[in-house]
Amino acid sequence: MTAQNFSKYYPAEDETQMKKARKTAQPTKYRGSLQPGTVLILLAGRFRGKRVVLLRQLSQGVLLITGPFKSNGVPLRRVNHRYVIATSTTVDITGADEEVLDRVSKDEYWAREKKEGKGEEAFFQEGEAPAKKETDPQRIEDQKKVDKAIMSNVRKVPDLQSYLSATFSLRGDEKPHEMAF
Repeated sequence: MTAQNFSKYYPAEDETQMKKARKTAQPTKYRGSLQPGTVLILLAGRFRGKRVVLLRQLSQGVLLITGPFKSNGVPLRRVNHRYVIATSTTVDITGADEEVLDRVSKDEYWAREKKEGKGEEAFFQEGEAPAKKETDPQRIEDQKKVDKAIMSNVRKVPDLQSYLSATFSLRGDEKPHEMAF
């Protein structure tokens, strides 16, 4: 062994080295079929099986969709693009209020209010039904403005309104990966 291989000095404490970050945030790559106006089928969540209209592609793999609310009860929502199936049906979304869509596209619109912590007395009170949460009137107005233009375009196409209001489901022998939507 030569003196070049080993050092006579060894530090008492190991010098900490920074970990190398191997991953960087990449922008989401959407499927080519996810274009604004495409009718989608929701695969998970409260509204699974519903057919909805894609309004916009937002950041981080989130899509802005609407039912329209009048046809199938699905409000303006954000949905992860992995939980939808795109169909070949499209709806003309021209005329939708761009100002409303810009406001709804921001994260602040979807931020929840902070809940106040319940005290000990509130915990022990029994028999009182919790108050029903009221929908923000601003959201109701936004929904109406967006759906007004979309519903007028939906009514122009025969059978499209009944198609949007129908739910999607599979029978035991049907395989979704073999279907053409």
